[in-house]
Amino acid sequence: MLELKPNCEWCDKDLPPESEDAFICTYECTFCQDCVETVLLNVCPNCGGGFSARPIRPATAFRPGVSLQHQPASNKRVVSPYSIDEIRAFRQSVLAK
Repeated sequence: MLELKPNCEWCDKDLPPESEDAFICTYECTFCQDCVETVLLNVCPNCGGGFSARPIRPATAFRPGVSLQHQPASNKRVVSPYSIDEIRAFRQSVLAK
């Protein structure tokens, strides 16, 4: 089950569970669409992978016990430990391969 992090790890924009603006890599690193497109250029600064739109977990259970009511989103905010220069250098090394 996805953790559904509450924010963009780069700009700290709120990304609630219903946000269509949230993108994740295969490790669930979470960024907003603007940062994915303009800062990261679709390269995760943590793993080097690409991004996909984060699925939206239903707010109400269509099946018993399966919804945000039963598996709430995380409220732990995550912030990237990398500087913009480190992100650019890493992104360039990934894109060069």
